[in-house]
Amino acid sequence: MYNEEMNMDIVPMSKQELAQMYAPDLTPRAAVNRLAKWIKINPALVKALEAAGYVKQSKIFTSKQVKIIMEYLGEP
Repeated sequence: MYNEEMNMDIVPMSKQELAQMYAPDLTPRAAVNRLAKWIKINPALVKALEAAGYVKQSKIFTSKQVKIIMEYLGEP
């Protein structure tokens, strides 16, 4: 779970940037697909992201959305 002791700066980033941080061994497209699947199968994460203004078609995660993702998925 995310906590204030994480070493990573929370900044806005593209889906591809964040996805590749979680799956650096995959192609950019495969990494985005994997991240999208992880989000989709976690209803609580989807709900939290939607409350923060997330829409599936967005290309950029806000810093708040990045923080939420890290709370559910851990630090990449």
